[in-house]
Amino acid sequence: MSMSRDSLLLGRVIGDVVDQFSPTVALRVSYNGRRIMNGADLRPSAVSARPRVEVGGEDLREFYTLVIVDPDAPNPSNPTLREYLHWLVTDIPGTTDINYGREVLCYESPRPPAGIHRVVFVLFKQMTRGAVDLPPLLRHNFSTRNFAVHHGLGAPVAPPSSAASPRAAPAAAATPYSRRRRHRPRCSSYLAFLSTTIHSSAVVDRRR
Repeated sequence: MSMSRDSLLLGRVIGDVVDQFSPTVALRVSYNGRRIMNGADLRPSAVSARPRVEVGGEDLREFYTLVIVDPDAPNPSNPTLREYLHWLVTDIPGTTDINYGREVLCYESPRPPAGIHRVVFVLFKQMTRGAVDLPPLLRHNFSTRNFAVHHGLGAPVAPPSSAASPRAAPAAAATPYSRRRRHRPRCSSYLAFLSTTIHSSAVVDRRR
């Protein structure tokens, strides 16, 4: 098992956000010119601006969807808002970057109110262009698994990444995806996945 997969298992990203997967596409994430690897430890100030995201693959005619979620909102000890959706971009052509995709839900920087949060980047390969047509009604209580099933995305194709940061907690509510009937995904492999850790302001202050 790869070190990347080990870190995802130890960080419970596999289990809390996605199931076991086999990465088939490269996913490169950079904040302020610094490339982020699985298990990276970041402060909220480091993730305030939207990241640069590059997608691998071999064909411009293949399209991908990027999802960024926080499975620890609002507090890792009581994640009643799991998952909080920070960014949703779809129709990203292979071998390009996020700027060539269609932003369905704008980037909201992770700002955890307390504790150390995981921020997870998941990349899915689409069956067709335009597979994701509408944004979810709510950012909180989003389900990456249900979202993938609803849109026929299957499993992620790149290894996930996670980070932690403080954010204000909205009221809890269910998204439409959690109420839909589950169907077997039409795509059998994850494409990419990246997971980073972001510290809340309280944690940062105690370390100074």
